[in-house]
Amino acid sequence: MDLQNLAKEYDFLLFEDRKFADIGNTVSLQYGGGIYKIVEWADIVTIHAVPGPGVVDGLKKAVKGDLIRGGLILAEMSSKGNLCTPEYQESAIGIAKQHADFVLGFIGMRPIADGFLTLTPGVQMASKGDALGQQYREPKDAVREGSDVIIVGRGVTGAKDITEAAALYQQEGWQGYLERLK
Repeated sequence: MDLQNLAKEYDFLLFEDRKFADIGNTVSLQYGGGIYKIVEWADIVTIHAVPGPGVVDGLKKAVKGDLIRGGLILAEMSSKGNLCTPEYQESAIGIAKQHADFVLGFIGMRPIADGFLTLTPGVQMASKGDALGQQYREPKDAVREGSDVIIVGRGVTGAKDITEAAALYQQEGWQGYLERLK
């Protein structure tokens, strides 16, 4: 509840990278119930398109009252050998268009479809990857190539000075945006 109050006070959204990936009824129960009751506090969640459009139907079913919630469909991943084929991406786009009242964008390495946001994972300046298949890219490159939002994990959480690291990623992302405008 404290995090929700801070989000309201400082006007930011809570993003749960849950990657819902099951039949509609199951994700509805996972999203709306259980010990976490994700629908009550997460403004945005991530969704796999593998189950088909029923996954979004299930999430939408869990949203009650005046809650405003949305999802991001995972269309591309930053891991080596991932199975997000062009056919999978086309299906993800179809689901997003069918459910544009809930899906606000995609997790992807590049813009996926007009009219939707692109949030790019795997952004880090200190490394090109890890031993578990993660492949990183520079924040400037991701934004210059069309990303609306960069997702930086270990580049910030693993830094000695988190505030300084976050500011550096913000500056680098902004530089990429300025280069994109040229």
